[in-house]
Amino acid sequence: MKNSYSKNQVCKLAAGAKIVGKWHNHSYKIVRVLGAGATGTVYLAESAKGLVALKVGTDSMSITSEVNVLKHFSKVQGQVLGPSLLDVDDLITQTGTFPFYVMEYLKGTELIEYMQNRGVEWLGILMVQLLGDLDRLHTAGWVFGDLKPDNVLVVGPPARIRWLDVGGTTLVGRSIKEYTEFFDRGYWGLGSRKAEPSYDLFAVAMIMINCAYPKRFEKKGEKPIVLLKQNVADKPLLRPYRDVIISAIQGKYDSAQAMRKEMVKAVSKSSSYKHIPVKTQNKKKKQNATSSSDKKQKQSSYFVEIFLLCSFLLLAYILYLFGQMM
Repeated sequence: MKNSYSKNQVCKLAAGAKIVGKWHNHSYKIVRVLGAGATGTVYLAESAKGLVALKVGTDSMSITSEVNVLKHFSKVQGQVLGPSLLDVDDLITQTGTFPFYVMEYLKGTELIEYMQNRGVEWLGILMVQLLGDLDRLHTAGWVFGDLKPDNVLVVGPPARIRWLDVGGTTLVGRSIKEYTEFFDRGYWGLGSRKAEPSYDLFAVAMIMINCAYPKRFEKKGEKPIVLLKQNVADKPLLRPYRDVIISAIQGKYDSAQAMRKEMVKAVSKSSSYKHIPVKTQNKKKKQNATSSSDKKQKQSSYFVEIFLLCSFLLLAYILYLFGQMM
């Protein structure tokens, strides 16, 4: 296809607007904007097959690159990573011609919102999934680049992370083309913007920190690493994963698989943080030999049994999720 694409112009589509692809003649009705980035705007749209996500770009090369990524990685080694690619075409408007592509619309919950009502173990479970997907992506020679909560979604059940926007995906060895400061190791002075696995792993650690600090925080002082370490230590949500997070921030992992193995160990230990208050309560009750305390102790024992049962079921579910990712 040879086209004179519009340069340095933005295609803005209003809710209710109907568009038809130049080459395939598929029609879409715009519902609302889902998000916007350096390479274009993503819209929620109605199609003959239902709701879809439609991205209109400003640069044909960038759109072509994203389409190639979706073709290669919408399904890698039997695992669904990003949204399925449904259509690629051109949109002709009064201001020019714009390339666009259509993806599967993923329904789910934003990661930070999902974590607001979940225990500490869920952060680790979701990160194990994400690291597994990144390992497959890195093995294929690509780095996600602009990895942040805005670009992932939790779908299910069973709960699973899916990628939303592959606009920042870059070939290993090249310079990262898109990034967001909070998740960029270059911003924190802790590494370069070279596309390599450790760049994504730094972003994974910052995603975990963002879950504990939804409003994020700014870089302060001459040693950002000190600030990051302190903020990790201050949040109960992050304490079970402190060593993994700090290692990723410092670039100590050479692969997503290496970080994933350490994360799995941290998840298995995360439940021990819940046992501490229970044991402390039991010791205090043993000090009181009154009949009333005996009744309370029996009641406490009942709750401990329920807790252990729930923990067993949770562990079984975690193993099931891990099995799904293998």
